[in-house]
Amino acid sequence: MLEVTIRPMKIWDLPQILNIENCSFPAPWSYRAFVSELNNSHGVYFVALIGEIIVGYAGMWLLPGEAHVTTVAVHPDYRGRKIGRKLMNTLIDFARIRGAQTMLLEVRPSNLPARKLYHSLGFRQIGLRVNYYVETGEDAIVMLKYLQETEDCEKPEEQEGLR
Repeated sequence: MLEVTIRPMKIWDLPQILNIENCSFPAPWSYRAFVSELNNSHGVYFVALIGEIIVGYAGMWLLPGEAHVTTVAVHPDYRGRKIGRKLMNTLIDFARIRGAQTMLLEVRPSNLPARKLYHSLGFRQIGLRVNYYVETGEDAIVMLKYLQETEDCEKPEEQEGLR
């Protein structure tokens, strides 16, 4: 298998992004919606490529102290190859480095592969948004991941007498 690379999303990526979006969601985002997200000062979006072909993308809003995942999608022909995991790890690392304490996302109860991925990455269900997905009336499971180490314990190298 060819190597998957990740880079920031650019406006010229949108034709390929929209193809994946239309294959992935019952109510896909429009071109204008993606342009708005790319111009939003809180928006952070990445694409996954194999060669020059965009095979997936993910994005979030990075707010003071928290990150909120807005979208994750992988082209149906490339699912099951850990591309979604690579995209999510990119978001997690980016948010953590920029000081986010938590990462929040919503996922459809029917999207079992995504739920399994998020759970394996340390996300835990914290709530339910009833009728969240207007186009289908489906609820959204709200999941949260803590990104920073807790300060309850000193690191061994920081303990008195170990220097």
